[in-house]
Amino acid sequence: MKNRIQHKLKEDKKILSIYFTAGYPALNDTVRIIGELEKNGVDLIEIGLPFSDPLADGPTIQESSTTALNNGMHTELLFEQLKDIRKTVSIPLIIMGYFNPVFQYGVEDFCQRCQEIGIDGLILPDLPLDVYLKDYASIFKKYGLVNVFLITPQTSAERIKEIDEASDGFIYMVSSASTTGATEGFGLAQQNYFARITALELKNPQIVGFGINNSETFQKATQSAAGAIIGSAFIKHLTINGVDSISDFIKTIR
Repeated sequence: MKNRIQHKLKEDKKILSIYFTAGYPALNDTVRIIGELEKNGVDLIEIGLPFSDPLADGPTIQESSTTALNNGMHTELLFEQLKDIRKTVSIPLIIMGYFNPVFQYGVEDFCQRCQEIGIDGLILPDLPLDVYLKDYASIFKKYGLVNVFLITPQTSAERIKEIDEASDGFIYMVSSASTTGATEGFGLAQQNYFARITALELKNPQIVGFGINNSETFQKATQSAAGAIIGSAFIKHLTINGVDSISDFIKTIR
């Protein structure tokens, strides 16, 4: 049985995925933000589980994580907030975070809760491929969860093919070696990188993240990829304009 991510990737459209931090701007905004994003035509949502040491995140997402933690967000509370989400929302939902909180919760317990709630996949950038395959792949599959791996311009072709083989959803194609929110637009290096990945003819579609913040960068990122992910620019918009203005933001993308 295909899960919602796999169904969505089969649609004839470029995927717009939005990342936001659970519990930000306010502790109880999570469900409302998800509903507003779906209502405004977003295809996929990445719900950030805040963590105290977010190494891959730029300052915007780090600050949102710190605020969310100070607001009182934690793993069990996120599950509690999301327990009825499938009564109102049908698009794919992914939890993105770091492996430590998942490990602390108990990997199998975490995956089981995700299945019960209707979470479709996880993105855990610091969970190495070999550790996942050896210790956790069977648990993810048992609970119908897609595990999404990241690749960067520095990832070797051999490693990318290993990731492709281990994947059953999409590959998160990081557009640059910097942290999130640090790049503006795409230069020649990124365009060459995108072309190099296209030439590998991977079986899993790629969705581009980092550096997408407006219609122009969304269009460029999706010329050769299946979609694009926006995080820092959306969180900045929430910070300045609040949850009521989500539709205004989405209109600037497509």
